[in-house]
Amino acid sequence: MPIIRSLIHDMRSRSRRVVQDGSSMAEPVTDGLKQSSWANMPQELLREVLLRIENSESSWPPRKSVVACAGVCRSWREITKEIVKPPEVSAKITFPISVKQPGPRDNLLQCFIKRNRSSQTYYLFLSLTSALADDGKFLLAAHKCRRPTCTDYVISLNADDMSNGSYTYIGKLRSNFLGTKFTIYDGQPPHAGAKLSKSRSSRLVNLKQVSPRVPTGNYPVAHISYELNVLGSSRGPRRMNCVMDSIPVSAIEPGGVAPTQTDFSLSNIDVFPSFPFFRSKSKHMEKSESGPLGEQKDGVLVLRNKSPRWHEQLQCWCLNFHGRVTVASVKNFQLVASPENGVAGPEHEKIILQFGKVGKDLFTMDYRYPISAFQAFAICLSSFDTKIACE
Repeated sequence: MPIIRSLIHDMRSRSRRVVQDGSSMAEPVTDGLKQSSWANMPQELLREVLLRIENSESSWPPRKSVVACAGVCRSWREITKEIVKPPEVSAKITFPISVKQPGPRDNLLQCFIKRNRSSQTYYLFLSLTSALADDGKFLLAAHKCRRPTCTDYVISLNADDMSNGSYTYIGKLRSNFLGTKFTIYDGQPPHAGAKLSKSRSSRLVNLKQVSPRVPTGNYPVAHISYELNVLGSSRGPRRMNCVMDSIPVSAIEPGGVAPTQTDFSLSNIDVFPSFPFFRSKSKHMEKSESGPLGEQKDGVLVLRNKSPRWHEQLQCWCLNFHGRVTVASVKNFQLVASPENGVAGPEHEKIILQFGKVGKDLFTMDYRYPISAFQAFAICLSSFDTKIACE
């Protein structure tokens, strides 16, 4: 293990030099790596070393060693791609593209959201422990932008750069004036044949596009609606429906498949110069890719919030969050498959996303297959928005 630690330290220092030196210096560093002893290791030995690193570094922050391995050279990168499984299989978020890939099938992936009221920003973190609050691993950030007729939540990979024109922009959530209907937009096509939204913000994103090979813009992937409260009463929980336009209803069945993004567009790749493996596809992900939903014979997945029960003793509406929520709030919810999807079965009772309050500006967010961290985060952001007609 001391040898492996020394190796990882060397790789991290090389990765930092690639990032700091910029694109002009990236090629000389790469050439140096090709000539190094690390790049010329026998394939069998290299695979064994990377397997041990992958198995030993199972959580963050030590998991950054796996990321460092992928940035050494092409041979290391290719083997790392084969070894590191997507969240669906491993229940681990390793690379930035993991936030666009469906969560684990067998359990909920635990995350939490921190809200900054003064700056109208929201930060998504991966939980590192079973505790309700820890340092966490930063995943995504969102900034609330109020407009005359709607509200936008711009979602970014960078906590310091949240704008539609940024290279780290990956999508947004847009609400109507009343805050009862929302649309989730992905910054790149969620599947082949996805239609680009014809909006001004789409044109702004395209202005900074590096290559036309992967069209960057705003692709609607989900619609969220909150039921109007015609009586004007604030009593009772909210009722919400989520139509996941990019996910077929068959995805929740055993063996079902949801569209899975395998790389970022070229405009996003420049943000991660030391990890060029984002350009290529992983072999174990090819079977998860899906064509246009119009070519599939089943409909799209519809989610609804699980109905709470009235607790006579506590005189309040209750849901079982299994200890993950500690503060009563109208924002709390659990999403399951809607009866609209067809005949109900065990799969329809599984909680796909749950969100709840644990502190003044701290909320837990747990999600699973077939939605991604990005989609789950966007759905939860809709719960923060003021709903004039629902409350």
